[in-house]
Amino acid sequence: MKFEHVAINVPDPVAMSNWYVEHCGLQEVIRLEEPPYTRFLADDNGKTAIEIYFNPDAPVPDYHSQNHLVYHNAFTTADIDVTQEKLIEAGASFVEDVKLPNGTRLVMLRDPWGVPLQLVNRVDPWY
Repeated sequence: MKFEHVAINVPDPVAMSNWYVEHCGLQEVIRLEEPPYTRFLADDNGKTAIEIYFNPDAPVPDYHSQNHLVYHNAFTTADIDVTQEKLIEAGASFVEDVKLPNGTRLVMLRDPWGVPLQLVNRVDPWY
């Protein structure tokens, strides 16, 4: 087996997709123009993807009230401070800034819909 994607039910997949494309460098690889307005968003190598959609048959979690450690989307970045500032200007909100003993830094934000978004700068990158 090979990992393909993760999926979440959100209140406004169209607006969320547009935000992640504009501010996080993702690209839409699948786009449905009718309900459930599914969008598959991939990174620049096209191998990591998130599916976002609105399906009224399942509850949309209250992402704002969930602890950010329950679920989050993580992005690597070479300059966490610049990226954090850019995303906050675009409507994200700050949650916490964690510096691990090995020097890795994790900044947790929430996107405009409350979904936790983590910025990662690892001392020893995975790839």
